[in-house]
Amino acid sequence: MTTTLRHHGRTALVTGGSRGIGRGICLRLAREGALVAVHYGHDRAAAERTVKEIETEGGRAFAVHAELGVPGDADTLWAAFDRELAASGAVPGLDVLVNNAGITLPRTVADVTEEEYDRVFAVNTRAPFFIIQRALGRLRDGGSIVSISSGAARIAYPAIVAYTMSKGALDTLTLSLAKELGPRGITVNTVAPGFTETEINPTLQNPQVRQALSAASVFGRLGTPADIADIVSFVASDEARWVTGQWIDATGGVHLGL
Repeated sequence: MTTTLRHHGRTALVTGGSRGIGRGICLRLAREGALVAVHYGHDRAAAERTVKEIETEGGRAFAVHAELGVPGDADTLWAAFDRELAASGAVPGLDVLVNNAGITLPRTVADVTEEEYDRVFAVNTRAPFFIIQRALGRLRDGGSIVSISSGAARIAYPAIVAYTMSKGALDTLTLSLAKELGPRGITVNTVAPGFTETEINPTLQNPQVRQALSAASVFGRLGTPADIADIVSFVASDEARWVTGQWIDATGGVHLGL
């Protein structure tokens, strides 16, 4: 449990914040004092549970609904954010934006259809691009943008090639934004998880798969949402004000030495 309120008085939005890594990030930011907007695309009940858990712990949060990967998704998200933020009594604006929402596609290059390819890029690349674009007028100077990528974006992983391509594009966006927004004191970084244990990853129910993926890390275990959330919280804080444009490996040392 953290002992600091490094995000006290700040407002954060986490896309895909209702479950998995996103939920872990929401909980951590709220514990450190942020008012957290928990975005969800389809699972309203999960978002409401996350909000309730934050409130039970003494934090502040509200849910924001917008389906990503469809026309107008960024405008829908920000309209919902502005509305719910006003309803909470908070001042307009944003300090931390975490682009976490994403979908995977377990297909090799030979099996990916054009429709599947377009869907992955619509959710993983196009949506965060325009979410960020619409956020610039709301994001306060000295704020932070953190995008959740994947260790697979820099490790050959043919089984999910379209997914890794979409994350690679997001990584490149981080570099350009960091340079553009630097004069405003806004940091922009990427955090790249490895094999992470979440309730929405059915492959981890297979003992052989769990063992193989755990063995890929030098620590001999899977990552947890809390492992990733701790890193995101630091990178989004003023303590990391001199860190920008970086791709931060949060894989637990996957494939070191190979």
